[in-house]
Amino acid sequence: MGDKVCFVMHGERLPWTRGSLTGAFHSVGVGLGALVRVHVSMSRLGYVVGGAETVVDALLDAVGPRGTVVMQTHTSENSDPAAWRNPPVPESWWEAIREHTPPFRADLTPGRKMSAVSEHFRTRPGVVRSEHPSDSCAALGPLAEVITCAHPLTPALGAGSPLARMVDHDVQVLLLGVDHGNNTLLHYAEHLAEWPGKRESRFGSAMLVEGRREWVWRQDLVHDDRDFVEVGEAFAATGDERLALPLRCCSGRALVAFATQWFSARRHGPGWS
Repeated sequence: MGDKVCFVMHGERLPWTRGSLTGAFHSVGVGLGALVRVHVSMSRLGYVVGGAETVVDALLDAVGPRGTVVMQTHTSENSDPAAWRNPPVPESWWEAIREHTPPFRADLTPGRKMSAVSEHFRTRPGVVRSEHPSDSCAALGPLAEVITCAHPLTPALGAGSPLARMVDHDVQVLLLGVDHGNNTLLHYAEHLAEWPGKRESRFGSAMLVEGRREWVWRQDLVHDDRDFVEVGEAFAATGDERLALPLRCCSGRALVAFATQWFSARRHGPGWS
């Protein structure tokens, strides 16, 4: 299995199974009854017997019936094409894209650039999804409705958003094969922080408004994840992150408090305006 083998027991390299993953989640602090927000890269996690289905099963086993699992289900293609960069599209296409992009529907619209685990999780029976056209999340467990209900159009990732509610409930952040560069919760810290040049811009998405498709514009914070890896490493250095590579776990509340101060203190000078 080469590089796809991913953990060691009694000196032997073995693939991940449902049971070994559950044990690994517990070892980094995910307990029964926990609220857990998960980011995962299957290619970096390693070989998992059963793939995405096994990862989701193991997560649910780790938190038990009293726990809640949350994943991002963003739909980044439901956005203003004028801002697309990877790849850009010709300006002559912009109006056609705005006019014909299907409206976001929580029960049907697939995630975009999300992991196979997130997409599998989204379709699980009982999962509920927030009603945001570009920045939705999905949850399963007793707190699912509390986390996902009434997702504000703006700020999508700030006050009143599912991210804010997760922090209120002291969510555990679980990173599987990824670092904090992939941690969307840090965008909530951006909303709380203050730095020179912090700004908003106009964003657009296709939505259903009273049952009719409309292209809706909104103002929201311009997010910037260039320093997310750096702030994550600084937070880990405090000792408040539990690490068992390729797994990381920490308190979302503690991370957001740390990152809010870090952004306010360090986002200065050229490049942050």
